[in-house]
Amino acid sequence: MYRESDFLEALSLLSQLIACPSLSKEEAGTANIIQHFLHQKGIESHQYLNNIWAKNVNFDPNKPSILLNSHHDTVKANASWTFDPWGATEIEGKLIGLGSNDAGASLACLIQTFCSFYAQENLPFNIVLAATAEEEISGKNGIEALLQSPNFPKIDWAIVGEPTDCQLAIAEKGLMVIDAIAHGKAGHAARNEGINAIYVAMKDIQKIENFQFEKISPVLGPVKTTVTIIHAGKQHNVIPDTCEFSIDCRVNECYTLEEILDILKHELSSDLSPRSIRLQPSRIDENHVICQAAKALGIVSFGSPTLSDQSLLNCPSVKIGPGHSGRSHTADEFIYLDEIKQGIQTYQNLLMQTIIQYQHKS
Repeated sequence: MYRESDFLEALSLLSQLIACPSLSKEEAGTANIIQHFLHQKGIESHQYLNNIWAKNVNFDPNKPSILLNSHHDTVKANASWTFDPWGATEIEGKLIGLGSNDAGASLACLIQTFCSFYAQENLPFNIVLAATAEEEISGKNGIEALLQSPNFPKIDWAIVGEPTDCQLAIAEKGLMVIDAIAHGKAGHAARNEGINAIYVAMKDIQKIENFQFEKISPVLGPVKTTVTIIHAGKQHNVIPDTCEFSIDCRVNECYTLEEILDILKHELSSDLSPRSIRLQPSRIDENHVICQAAKALGIVSFGSPTLSDQSLLNCPSVKIGPGHSGRSHTADEFIYLDEIKQGIQTYQNLLMQTIIQYQHKS
């Protein structure tokens, strides 16, 4: 199925996306680019907020629907860039630009793959494309809003495009950030009075460092909790009566975020307030049709410690795409041109093999 024109079209689209700044909440320009690309292909698309979606021409509500999803927002360019972040610079087999790796290449390859299957007849499933906003900030106007929007079809399972070296993430850790406040009693630092909230916090922080959650995932490993911010005190001679610190919790699929919060509340003396309990962990059954298709193709599976829109989906999902996660959010971010080709081929082959898996089941 793969054609060289697939690569050239995906490369052109990706270059246009890079050239249009698209910070989270400011994706209107790239939304227009994606809609125009689909329109040029004769594909009807829909917009909800800054999310663009489309469905295959032979969509049948009696069939299951597969979602092809990636995001078109980016983080801010840091000061260390030596190339123009929006230059879409081709050099030495690379395309350099902000969002090229995370996740522009995955998005362009998924869009090109959707176009390849758009008019195909007798598919055992529907294919729905969604280019979504606000992924980089886990915003509420991205995939979460789109799934609840009018006319958006029910999704049975999903492929989420992110840089994974085209390996298949079958599980992903959830994220919960907790703001903690340790309480003491103010007093003069020169006298033996008061209760130092910093010392109270230190005891809790040491517990966090040493505490081990009982359930360990065979795919994602243990739950990881890390104190990343701490603040206390207003002047040197006053015993602080509060100490605030933040806990970054990366949660495996053995727990819900609510369960982790309850355990920490039992273990710690500080007051704990989660910023959100939306970003839940996920894991797909390894006997799922997409996992079996990937296995038949020899695609390696793994558990991912990094967050994506998988955490906001309400259906089984996998994460896979061209590029390397370690390049994301770095200066002079890039994607190899050969990785773009690999991405298109991987997505196309996955869908074709999934069709075969469905045929074997029926």
